Amino acid sequence: MSRSLSVLIVLILLVIGGGMAVLATWDMPVPSKSVEKVLPDERFPR
Repeated sequence: MSRSLSVLIVLILLVIGGGMAVLATWDMPVPSKSVEKVLPDERFPR
């Protein structure tokens, strides 16, 4: 029981570490669509 639990913990740590490494090195593309929105003056009280 103890051996299988330690193997499971090591596997979980490897998966988490691998996921963090992928996220750290992944070159995510920047969104190229610009967004413009006109806000009415009535929304901002003076």
